[in-house]
Amino acid sequence: MSIQWTLIAGFLYTEIVVVLLLLLPFISAKRWNSIIKSRFLQAIEGQSFFYFCVFMVILGLCFLDAIREMAKYGYTEDAEGHVSRDHLDAELQKHMKLFRAQRNFFISGFALFLFLVLRRLVTLISKQASLEASNEAAMRQAVSASNAAQKLMEGKNLSSADGDKAVTELKKLLSAAEKERDSALKKAEALQSQAESTSREYDRLMAEHEKLQKRAGEAGGATKKDD
Repeated sequence: MSIQWTLIAGFLYTEIVVVLLLLLPFISAKRWNSIIKSRFLQAIEGQSFFYFCVFMVILGLCFLDAIREMAKYGYTEDAEGHVSRDHLDAELQKHMKLFRAQRNFFISGFALFLFLVLRRLVTLISKQASLEASNEAAMRQAVSASNAAQKLMEGKNLSSADGDKAVTELKKLLSAAEKERDSALKKAEALQSQAESTSREYDRLMAEHEKLQKRAGEAGGATKKDD
């Protein structure tokens, strides 16, 4: 494997590890958000879109190159058909190049896909952390308003007019806090549903990746036996 494809394969393995870490259930979204918002990542956040585009272009070009190699050697094999014993070594080399092209196709394709999945997961985690923070703030506001109302009802030194005015204001605060809480809960549920859908799609694609790897291995073994 060349240095280029070794680096891409290493990048793919790194992506798999990072995705698995992000999917761990015992690490909260707040903890991941604090890591994402760390000083180092904040320093490169301004150029994150540029880096994202650069990696997308590199992986896309490698993916297209792998497709070109597959088409090249696959077409050559179909056009020539059976070969004589004298050309057996040359035919074996073509099969090896075709196998490498198929391997590079899977590596670059899944590296490109997981790169998009990582970006989406980071976005969802950041949104979930912000929604949880706003939900907690709304709950604290509701509890504070409830405690204030309770103290007001227990007080004996307030006049009737002032008490009615304060109760009205507190009711408004309670109503606004409850609305914010309900809105935050709905957004959190929608975000959780979207995250679960992304996780299911990732599991399905990983299963297809394993099937394709098995097929590629069986095809490579069958090719070696034929030769």
